[in-house]
Amino acid sequence: MSSQQHLNDITRYIRSLVLRATTKAGSGHPTSCLSAVEIVTTLYFDGFFRFDFENPKNHSNDRFILSKGHAAPLLYALWVVAGALSEEELMNLRTFESPLEGHPSIRHPLVDVATGSLGQGLSIGVGMALASKKLLLENRIFVLLGDGEMEEGSNWEALQVASYYKLDNLVGIIDASRLEQEGETMLGHDTKHGATILQRRVESFGWKTIVVDGHSIEDLQKTFEDAHANVSSPTMIVAITEKGKGISFLEGKPRWHGKVLSEEQLQEANVELGNPQPVQATCMKPKLISVSTLKSIEPSEVSDQEYLIDDLVSTRKAYGTGLIKSAQKFPTILSIDAGVANSTFAETFKRKCPNNYYEMFIAEQNMVGVALGLSKFGFIPFASTFGAFMSRAHDQIRMAAYSRANVKFVGSHVGVSIGQDGPSQMGLEDIALFRSVIDSVVLYPSDANSTEALINEAAKYDGIVYLRTTRAETPVLYSKDESFQIGGSKIIKQTDSDKVVIFAAGITLHESLKAHDELIKQGISICVIDVYSVKPLDEKTIKHLALEYENVIVVEDHFKEGGLGEAIASVLVGLPVKFIHLAVTKIPRSGKPDELLDYEEISSSAIVKKVKELL
Repeated sequence: MSSQQHLNDITRYIRSLVLRATTKAGSGHPTSCLSAVEIVTTLYFDGFFRFDFENPKNHSNDRFILSKGHAAPLLYALWVVAGALSEEELMNLRTFESPLEGHPSIRHPLVDVATGSLGQGLSIGVGMALASKKLLLENRIFVLLGDGEMEEGSNWEALQVASYYKLDNLVGIIDASRLEQEGETMLGHDTKHGATILQRRVESFGWKTIVVDGHSIEDLQKTFEDAHANVSSPTMIVAITEKGKGISFLEGKPRWHGKVLSEEQLQEANVELGNPQPVQATCMKPKLISVSTLKSIEPSEVSDQEYLIDDLVSTRKAYGTGLIKSAQKFPTILSIDAGVANSTFAETFKRKCPNNYYEMFIAEQNMVGVALGLSKFGFIPFASTFGAFMSRAHDQIRMAAYSRANVKFVGSHVGVSIGQDGPSQMGLEDIALFRSVIDSVVLYPSDANSTEALINEAAKYDGIVYLRTTRAETPVLYSKDESFQIGGSKIIKQTDSDKVVIFAAGITLHESLKAHDELIKQGISICVIDVYSVKPLDEKTIKHLALEYENVIVVEDHFKEGGLGEAIASVLVGLPVKFIHLAVTKIPRSGKPDELLDYEEISSSAIVKKVKELL
């Protein structure tokens, strides 16, 4: 352990660094940093946090997630004390060329995940803690949260799942400083009531909870010792702090959130701190543990299901069998699901590979955060739920992209074709959601064999992939040996006499094929394309066929905004073609799938009508 004097010197130096860097930057959240200085100093430099700064990606390292990401300068100041960053580098805070951004960014190699959108760090910590258990590591995952941040529901989703899986390697720390941006937090700072209310709430979720003076290094030392000794549940430390601690004209004062000191105020603050000199300290390195080798699944566990052309199979069912087959090639595949595994068919994987499946229950936001955490330890998580329910986790998904997460999302029950369940269950915005995520891939298979092939392609891709599956049973179109690739498409029907080209995927591809057969009877021939890769598109093929036929129809079971039609329209801008977009344009209702497809004018009969009008 370090001496009290040494730790106190570190706290004064860190406060000075934070204030100087934010004043120089002209922006930041210094008071949010000052409240947690004693917490992180004790954690990092008194033997409780084991981390090798020279090998930051070592799986044996403890992990620290700054969920209250606006306190990023505090994290960077820690690195200066540890010798991993220079003062000069810190003084470039928030500048364009610097990786020291206003909120933690993975542009810096010491940052595992991007944070700053509140309420996400604890879920990521749950994923990392699960991964560490899976790999038989002896590390710990620490997550620093704000008390205002505990108003976010996703944190309570994470609390439940962490307790369910008995993650004794997970330690949360709530910086209970009483103040948030607008004023007091919901519980305020009555230590007789507020802290104990928060403590009781967290304890009710099955966590060991400790309330501590967040500015007493001695008390914090004892608290971290108690946390390390707890081997039966996750631990939450509720640290009672003061926002702006250490500077008299900031301490406990409202209306300072997101404001920096002037040069004159900075000089006054440094005098109050005793004009601290640079201090160096070391962080204990972890004990190196060999990572458990993950073996491919046993042959007896692999699905022997084969799909023959014209078999009636839903693509959601093929997802379950395909994931098992892909796990043979990619043993780091894990499946997680939000309480609907018997609908998404993740349960097929669960039955065959129970040790590689984690139930996330009905909590989609937490599921996404957990998937991100798992991916940061080298796993390939496939996270599944209804496509409609992905929308409530859009913020987590976009933040996962900023963390360069290697996560695969699978949305079932998409479009009006799900039928009687009605619009609340229909994924009609999901393609738009995932297309908007930077560097994402969006795949929409139309039959069982293409689904299995595209699961394999998704597993190969390093990044976020969305796979859209269909509820209804549809005919198998391709042999099991047909190849598919990200950015590709397939010509299903084509002759020299075609007058129109139809681009579709999923359920509307099958409606387009029905329309093709009906039009043939009427002496009209059309070209039908399976656009199974929605992002990226097969632009070369789409442009070529559009120019060849000059009459283009896109049909999709999705709202017009942000779907396949808009994607293709953006490729055809400026080309001399007629373009018709058939999509969901009315608020759906309960009904039979065929009734709903007719109602939205995306059925085979609607396609036939539109082709004849076009010609």
